[in-house]
Amino acid sequence: MTPLDLVAIVEDDPEIRDLAVALFRREGFEAAPCENARALDALLARTRPALIVMDVMMPGEDGLSVCRRLAANNGPPVILVTARGEDIDRIIGLEIGADDYLPKPFNPRELIARARSVLRRARAPADSASRQLISADAEIYSFEGWNLDAASRSFTNPGGEAIELSAGEYDLLMAFVKHPQRVLSRDFLMDWTKGREATAFDRSVDVMMSRLRRKLGDDSAAPRFIRTVRNGGYLFAVAVSRS
Repeated sequence: MTPLDLVAIVEDDPEIRDLAVALFRREGFEAAPCENARALDALLARTRPALIVMDVMMPGEDGLSVCRRLAANNGPPVILVTARGEDIDRIIGLEIGADDYLPKPFNPRELIARARSVLRRARAPADSASRQLISADAEIYSFEGWNLDAASRSFTNPGGEAIELSAGEYDLLMAFVKHPQRVLSRDFLMDWTKGREATAFDRSVDVMMSRLRRKLGDDSAAPRFIRTVRNGGYLFAVAVSRS
């Protein structure tokens, strides 16, 4: 951890909020309690947390709405916590920009483990870019007019417009541009993007794949870039050059 590891706990139930704050502080984090979205906005006006752990079902603006708003403005990573444990709710949360999702009641150790995992993934691209800036591996990957700068993590479309990528989307795209026109298994992509934190039932790769395809403008019926190979995995179908 670093001194920047401030975790905002956004929860309207005071007992659960106090327990979560105490849990994170006991594990060596700073923790800021927020009873609703308005309190979180007040905190964000003063500082940027390293992570937001947020309940979905809150009075006023709910967690999904807040998460969507934060994702649109390049906000901090978010773990959604909710009593609604249906798979579809988890997928919706990830689709709108959450970095992880944990149903209530949750195991405190699992929440801490997931928080640390999200923080590691959020820092990885910046750490990687710093290493690349001083190495010969700093490269620009180009395909069909798109450009991905591995050093700065910038991604531009054929018109030169910058396209924002989450940490997971960046990792996924890097896997493809480093292995173009090769079938990559789902297990390989899970290991590439999440490492040892991945599980056999982890759907985050599928969600990130869907988001990345949309940002590339890929038609799901007739994809130009990322093709699904039945019983094989995924194929980045276009040629990639490096400079």
